[in-house]
Amino acid sequence: MTSLIRNIEFDCADAYALGSFWAEVLGGVLHQDDRPEVPEVLVSTGEGSGPGLLFLLVPEGKKVKNRLHLDLQPQDRSRDEEVERLLGLGAKVVADFRKPDGTGWVVMIDIEGNEFCVERSQAERIVTGDI
Repeated sequence: MTSLIRNIEFDCADAYALGSFWAEVLGGVLHQDDRPEVPEVLVSTGEGSGPGLLFLLVPEGKKVKNRLHLDLQPQDRSRDEEVERLLGLGAKVVADFRKPDGTGWVVMIDIEGNEFCVERSQAERIVTGDI
């Protein structure tokens, strides 16, 4: 028998704020018991088919680049529209690998400095023949 990924955990300084940010990014929901004063926040994403994101309060701050990061693929908008939406939520661009032919991705950080990437949508991949 094999294992399933139940949750992906993030150490953080403010579990509720970071969990709320990622719930907004992913269209997810916070667990009904999550409040600003609790040390852990669980975000359920999608229709419950994938792992949750669990945010845990830790005393130490982030010091180095993530060894693991999320790659996001927009579902109902273009990559560039998604980058703009995420900027509006408080994310920042740290590296831009978009190419003139429409391929590439954008490296961003969330509100606590965790890196993640925004790739092209499925529709954009179909247009360029890169499925």
